[in-house]
Amino acid sequence: MAYKISEDCTACGTCIDECPVEAISEGDIYKIDPDICTDCGACADVCPVEAIHPE
Repeated sequence: MAYKISEDCTACGTCIDECPVEAISEGDIYKIDPDICTDCGACADVCPVEAIHPE
């Protein structure tokens, strides 16, 4: 099960540096590629607005 970034994302960039498999891409709202995500949760742990949750 991959993680998903909600509309609450502020595109701060904190999560990108934490992803060990580079599954997160930039945009107005960042996106996580579910085919690459390993469900580690590192991104969710550092998100300052709690916009990342398990799908």
